[in-house]
Amino acid sequence: MERVRTTHEVGGQGLSDEYNSKSTGWRYDWSEEESRKNLLRTHTTAASSRTLFKIAEVAKKQGGQFKPQKYFSIDRVFRNEALDATHLAEFHQVEGFVIDRNLSLGNLMGTIADFYRRLGPEFKDMKFKPTYNPYTEPSMEFHCYHEGLGKWVEVGNSGVFRPEMLRPMGFDEDVQVIAWGMSLERPTMIKYGYDNIRDLFGHRIDLNMVRKHPIVRWA
Repeated sequence: MERVRTTHEVGGQGLSDEYNSKSTGWRYDWSEEESRKNLLRTHTTAASSRTLFKIAEVAKKQGGQFKPQKYFSIDRVFRNEALDATHLAEFHQVEGFVIDRNLSLGNLMGTIADFYRRLGPEFKDMKFKPTYNPYTEPSMEFHCYHEGLGKWVEVGNSGVFRPEMLRPMGFDEDVQVIAWGMSLERPTMIKYGYDNIRDLFGHRIDLNMVRKHPIVRWA
């Protein structure tokens, strides 16, 4: 528990090299009581962290060697949001990450741009905007233009994992993780021309629309 506290507060300074991230930490007073509180999941990064830990355990057994890998997940998340045309309190997050040596912000931007380019011409215009995430640095939002709403809409968030996330797991200093998370519903709005996100998910959804346009069929 003290290793967790020291990593949060000062990046692991004073710990053995195995657990010292050689970064600054978040410079706040970490609270065990606060960290033990139950909370509906606000994003799926916790799943990515567990996966990275498993990769690190395998790498340790192989003398630090691992193959570059890509992982993706889709799951439900919850936010304290006021509902409007582009916001839901409950939605689906599509998360992905790539782990390799010497990855950069350019790799992240190229991966995201290529991903959306493959979704169709509706996503040909994309903007990246600097932002803050506690677990990535640098971090970026990415926005696409919604023709129906006549404005740029944030469709996802991304970043390069901080050393505090990776070094304590046992990864070498040149191992980098680029990661992104995006909602499933907002890109669907842009792709199919919906002006209100509540028409896609929630209690207002038209069930006849779902029956006419099946996406997933349950056996």
